[in-house]
Amino acid sequence: MRAKSRAFMWRMRKVAIVTAVALLIASGGNTAMADDDSGSASGAGLQAASWLATVPYGAAKVLYAVSGGVVGSLAWMMSGGNTEVAKAIWSPSMTGHYIVQPQNLTGDKALHFVGGSD
Repeated sequence: MRAKSRAFMWRMRKVAIVTAVALLIASGGNTAMADDDSGSASGAGLQAASWLATVPYGAAKVLYAVSGGVVGSLAWMMSGGNTEVAKAIWSPSMTGHYIVQPQNLTGDKALHFVGGSD
């Protein structure tokens, strides 16, 4: 009985964490509107399409950024603490766009998955 209770609590904790993260993402998500037709049906369609495109794109970008962080940290350690080596990996992987905006879908603004190397 105790094992079932522990498993249930673990499952509920995971559900609570996933729900909290989803609510944080939804509340702080993309609020940019298309400038010219934000109140029209096409503007609403662009908003919906940008949100739908952001879900897989954002997940892939976060995975890429986290992987770049790990690889950059390993490169920093293997190079004896050379920050320039790590920054060469961190900067392109962690910068760039994390959300798809309606302007990206219309072609008015470029979408950069890989960021610059400042």
